[in-house]
Amino acid sequence: MECPSLNGCISQGKTQEEALSNIKEAIMGYVTALEEDGLSVPEENFETFLVVV
Repeated sequence: MECPSLNGCISQGKTQEEALSNIKEAIMGYVTALEEDGLSVPEENFETFLVVV
C-alpha cells in the first residue's frame, strides 16, 4: 500500500487487513517525523490510478 500524499510512504502485509494496519502505522510515523523536524504535512493528493489485471 502507498500514501500518495506522503512521498515514499509505503507499506505491505501478508493480508489486506495487515497491509492496511501497516500503512496506517507508517503514516502516523511519517507525520510524527515531519512534525519533529518542524516541517508541515503535505496537502492531500488523490490523483491515483488503479489498474486491475
